[in-house]
Amino acid sequence: MGKVLTLAAGAAFLAMLDATVTNLAVADLGDDFGAPIADLSWVVSAYFIAFAALLTPAGRLAGVLGLRRLYVVGVGLFTLMSAVSAVAPSLGILIGARALQGAGAAAMIPASLAILLVAVPAQRRAGAIGLWSAAAALAAAAGPALGGVLVDVFGWRSVFAINIPLGLALVVAARSLPATASGARRPDVLGTALLVGGIAAAVLGLTEGPQWGWGSPATVGALVAGGLGTAAALRRSGRVAAPAIEVGLWRSRTFAAANVASLLYGLALYPWMLLGVLVLTNVWGYSPLEAGLAMSPAAVIAAVSAVAAGRLAARVGTRSIVVFGGAVLFAAALWIALVLPAQADFFGLWLPAGVLIGVGTGALTTGTSTAAALSVAPARFADATGLNTTARQLGGALGIAALAVLLPSGADLADYTHVYVFCALASAGAGLAGLALVRPATSSTTRIITIPEGSH
Repeated sequence: MGKVLTLAAGAAFLAMLDATVTNLAVADLGDDFGAPIADLSWVVSAYFIAFAALLTPAGRLAGVLGLRRLYVVGVGLFTLMSAVSAVAPSLGILIGARALQGAGAAAMIPASLAILLVAVPAQRRAGAIGLWSAAAALAAAAGPALGGVLVDVFGWRSVFAINIPLGLALVVAARSLPATASGARRPDVLGTALLVGGIAAAVLGLTEGPQWGWGSPATVGALVAGGLGTAAALRRSGRVAAPAIEVGLWRSRTFAAANVASLLYGLALYPWMLLGVLVLTNVWGYSPLEAGLAMSPAAVIAAVSAVAAGRLAARVGTRSIVVFGGAVLFAAALWIALVLPAQADFFGLWLPAGVLIGVGTGALTTGTSTAAALSVAPARFADATGLNTTARQLGGALGIAALAVLLPSGADLADYTHVYVFCALASAGAGLAGLALVRPATSSTTRIITIPEGSH
């Protein structure tokens, strides 16, 4: 159990860390490559788009390749592309490596949690998800802090080089895992292509809309292509024997509600993390290093909260955990929006609000992941995890797009408070979606949805 938990948590930490750790490296990248911010933003966007688009297909591949092989392939690709990113001689090579790194991360997330859930008894699964979620929450929240320290002390290449030793260690350790291939059919190739293309186009349009202009042909075309591609994939998945996406999972009220809550949580979380860096550096005048350190307490609290939420979920159900997390994040965002000062106030506002943020994010990360994963049969753990994380990533893309609209160039203090109000509303929505979760949605009592054998 200890080794499996280490492997699962390590992969979750690496995948989520690289979703945020590069934010503070953009300025240094501009100095080295002499590129405009629109081009530099692709270092972040390429990872994000590949990660979101490939999560669901990766979950479907678990039954074909086996969890161990999917895990090793994912971590191996991620580690190799981290090395390429660290030595990239040009911006184009760096962006390409980041896209492939995101593909590796997309395989790591569903494989890591599924490996963990298969290895632990049913009554301990909620607690195991709490530990896995703690690693993911800590990584996502600590990314800006760690990125600030690394960039300030060692330069931007260290942000990618730091992944290499941990990735290699995980690949070597994973060789001792048992093979778990089920002999399932390969997912429908056309449906998978439509799904990947649809999600990638949608995330591309949402991510780049602020740069391209929301009414531009490129943005409109990407969003329309994303909607049509995803709709076609869903329609085809209901008609073929080995679908790209298990549409039957959505018959579970708990699974559907968990994904809605996850999308709304991402809608609040991703702009919030970026907004924190912007407030600290642009409004309060912190250096990147100081901003990173100022955000560290929330990251630590998030990890502790995720573990506690996993233990509580077995007793009170995921409904209470998700509703509580949404309410705490709503209160924290509204508080900041109402009292955000133009002058730095770390101890009077930032630190206590950070404690609330950490508690709320830890609870929501664990609650949504637990509800989604444990509402399906064990053979569908990877599918459920991939879909749930995809929902959160799509919510994040929407949230970043909203931040770009609400925070124009030359923004004043009122503009920052508007984004906090947006995050408050999205957090409240996540909590309200949690009310639809079947209680108790725990490892021992959750209603399990069995997918007919013919749909494999």
